[in-house]
Amino acid sequence: MDYKVIIDEIHKNLRETDNPGKVAEYIPELAKVDPDKFGVHISEVNGGAYGTGNYRDKFSIQSIVKVLSLALTYKLRGESIWSRLGYEPSGTAFNSLVQLESDRGIPKNPLINAGALVICDILISILDDPEQDFLDFVREVSDNESIEYSMNIAASERVAGYLNIALCNFIKSFGNIENDTDQVLDFYFKSCSIELSCEELSKTFLFFANGGQKPGTGGQVLTVSQVKRINAIMQTCGFYDESGDFAFRVGLPGKSGIGGGIVDVHPGKYSIAVWSPRLNKKGNSYLAMEFLEQFTTKTQMSIF
Repeated sequence: MDYKVIIDEIHKNLRETDNPGKVAEYIPELAKVDPDKFGVHISEVNGGAYGTGNYRDKFSIQSIVKVLSLALTYKLRGESIWSRLGYEPSGTAFNSLVQLESDRGIPKNPLINAGALVICDILISILDDPEQDFLDFVREVSDNESIEYSMNIAASERVAGYLNIALCNFIKSFGNIENDTDQVLDFYFKSCSIELSCEELSKTFLFFANGGQKPGTGGQVLTVSQVKRINAIMQTCGFYDESGDFAFRVGLPGKSGIGGGIVDVHPGKYSIAVWSPRLNKKGNSYLAMEFLEQFTTKTQMSIF
């Protein structure tokens, strides 16, 4: 299939439409981003690749990183992680406190903020140098040694991170955070600050489309079973309380971030990343959602 023609057509048409979304102004550094940036890049399992628009501009991947921290934790600790986390959709906003009290500090899934904080806590307990070791893992799966944390974005998130601070301390009160909360929060904010382009992001997630193996290298990052389970969690939980709508409209496992990025995988075929900073009311990129719905409609390819 000629993805290039389809991608160019959709990108051009959406460039000319109104975009009612708003950038994430509650994080000062994210509020500075040009709201009209719009990039797309697809990486195919068979080696094909194509990008258009601002696909080489770096942006803060934010909550998309939760899939990568989950992958490393699952790789190192296996099924034992599910004693501290669920894998069900939350049905609430990504930063909600509501469910934690009734579930005694066990987050519904690892892709909401509460779950990602528990994942960070687990990594702190098992890694010698959590921040560097996690960064090394991201570089390894990306084949990109230039990836770094953005200290400016991490500091900006810390300044505006009252709700995440509350989440971390609330989970700690139930005993499901074992380390110092400041250390957990610093690690969490830094991990969310990682900046990638659409091109880099689609390449990074390609092993989720290839049974846990990095295409072309033979390196097995995760087992086939682990990738199946993470893809399932992305499908049901990757877009917070808009996950059902995304599955209905797009039909691919994926993850969004408040930096305006969305990455999707089609198992056995490709990984595709779309970036547009203006968000809808659920915190997902308005144009990226529109693009991906049209893309799977025009290609007639989803997992369903």
